[in-house]
Amino acid sequence: MKILITGANGMLAKSVREKLSEGNELICTDVNELDITDETAVLKKVEEIKPEYIINCAAYTAVDKAEDVYDLADKINADGPGNLAKAAKAVDAVLIHISTDYVFNGDLDISKSYVETDQVGPVTVYGKTKLHGEEEVQKNTDKFYIFRTAWLYGDGNNFVRTMLKLGTTKDEINVVSDQHGSPTYAEDLANIIKQAIEKKIPYGIYHTTNQGFTTWYEFTKKIFELANISCKVNPVTTEKYIEIMKVKQAKRPFNSKLSKEKILSQGVEIPTWEEGLKRYLDIELKNK
Repeated sequence: MKILITGANGMLAKSVREKLSEGNELICTDVNELDITDETAVLKKVEEIKPEYIINCAAYTAVDKAEDVYDLADKINADGPGNLAKAAKAVDAVLIHISTDYVFNGDLDISKSYVETDQVGPVTVYGKTKLHGEEEVQKNTDKFYIFRTAWLYGDGNNFVRTMLKLGTTKDEINVVSDQHGSPTYAEDLANIIKQAIEKKIPYGIYHTTNQGFTTWYEFTKKIFELANISCKVNPVTTEKYIEIMKVKQAKRPFNSKLSKEKILSQGVEIPTWEEGLKRYLDIELKNK
């Protein structure tokens, strides 16, 4: 099977390449090989390759910086997926597009988790541009998967690596305790994508994070427990964290909990966030 992967040097794309390498012909492009915001170039490349699947891992993901560069973020996060959708339709390919919990406002009661049909309402530039991307995909092709994910980490700069560094250089740290979600290991998301292709699940929008929910504070405590780090972790509210750190931040969702019931009903297997973290740390600590 011929598969085109965009944003090929990114964290998720590395895991996708690894999961799908066996038995498939992968054509991997980064912005230097293919600028997804260039509609003509995208169509030319896709018509030349004629892939059966296009997996879009390219995105503008700097949440705070996006607040100052709306046009650039929208070009990458909305125009890009739209161009890929048009090209996918032209060659009858399936488009797999990665989206985010930020398409919601994050204020849902913490006892609940978002389902795919819940009303969207992004409050950040990042979230708004990613929602535009979802809309462009749906407008321009019928054969698509939109996988919304959250709290992603893997081979690259990420929250877990940051905490490992802080935990070994500081006696205590402050971590936000009022934001709830599911840490998602890129390898596990890549495996969800692989299963979706193999099982040919119905097209549409799916929530795809690791199973189970936690907070950044509890997540950090689990990282330190598994890595045998003795640094003290202090729980703080988002408001207090911003005050202590003196940072300017785009609004973070208090509730990033995404229900996986829809994709689980298709027989897709998803590990817990604790299992994903353990496997990641086994590799990460071995390489230190």
